[in-house]
Formats: sequence, structure tokens, C-alpha cells
Amino acid sequence: SFAASVSGKQWYQRRVRVTTEKQNFVVFDMTTHPLMDQAQKQQVIRKIQETLLARWVNDPQRIEKRSLALVYLAHASEVLEQAFASLSDDEYDLAMKRVRELLDLDPDTEAAKEGADEVFWGVVASFFK
Repeated sequence: SFAASVSGKQWYQRRVRVTTEKQNFVVFDMTTHPLMDQAQKQQVIRKIQETLLARWVNDPQRIEKRSLALVYLAHASEVLEQAFASLSDDEYDLAMKRVRELLDLDPDTEAAKEGADEVFWGVVASFFK
């Protein structure tokens, strides 16, 4: 599901329509909140793709924090494959390379850089450490 890591209430507060479903993941059942509005879902997918392709800058400090957070959340929710399904092979490889670059960053090092958003990088560290 696309929004597994975000609560339904949080999506509702942002006026994004979701539903609640039970997903069976072999070992356990988990409540998920998939996006119901396909136009909004496509907008989120497009934002992720643009962040990693068309609007990529080679410095994570210069990437819009909301877009960067969306990439990290999509990865944590294990939905990047779905978001990249419409890409060509070359675009897919490039987007995945850039995701790997972002995941390989040390949040503590990024937080220590001048002008960095320490809270943002602290949240990133909590997801991946």
C-alpha cells in the first residue's frame, strides 16, 4: 500500500482521501491506508519521479525537504517499485541509483552541515538506523 507509514488521520488532514484495509503479510496482518483518489496517487508518484529525475540536484541540502521526505517515506513504505513502474529502463536505473545515494547518506553528517535542517535529518536517521 502506498501510504502504510502515514496514518489515515494525517492524510485526511491534508485532504487526501484514503481507506483503511487489512493486508495479510503472511506472518502478520497490518492495517494500511491506500490512496483512493487515483489523480492524487498519480500526483504523488509524479512528484517522486520528478524529484529523482527532472529536478534532481546533486546536493540533498538543496532538494526541497517535502520532496526529499516523500522519497524517504516511499522507500520506507516499500512502494518505490510501484512509483517507478511507468519509467523506462534507463530512467528506472537512474532513479534507483539516486535513491541509493540518498539512502547511503549519513544523516548525522548531513545534519552537521551549515544550513542543514537538523530535525529533518534526525527523522531520516530514525527511519533507517
